[in-house]
Amino acid sequence: MNTQHTYSPGLHKLLTLKIVKPQLLTNAEAFKRFTNGLMLQYGLEEVGYSVHTFPNGSFTAAVCLAESHICIHTWPEFNQLTLDVYLCNYLQDNSAKVRGVAGAYIDYFEAEILNDTEINR
Repeated sequence: MNTQHTYSPGLHKLLTLKIVKPQLLTNAEAFKRFTNGLMLQYGLEEVGYSVHTFPNGSFTAAVCLAESHICIHTWPEFNQLTLDVYLCNYLQDNSAKVRGVAGAYIDYFEAEILNDTEINR
């Protein structure tokens, strides 16, 4: 009898990205519009959104999803951002969605990946 636990609560992807166009790191509204499109594309449900813009235009934002969250922190003075995407595996394995969402952000920011960590919860 196999008693091994095979359920995984979800994939958490953590990225540090270097950006060529720092103006993207100071445009929280454009980030939100792009994120709204991703939520439609991937069938994700927003349950809350919070953003804070700093005096230099950098921003931190958190999108609370029924499936979990997407968070970003930008540093235009260093041409970098950190991003984390976590989707729970309620009723289905959402790992491909996590990777797809993360990849879409990499493309959106035209980013170089400095750090890419995946944690299976």
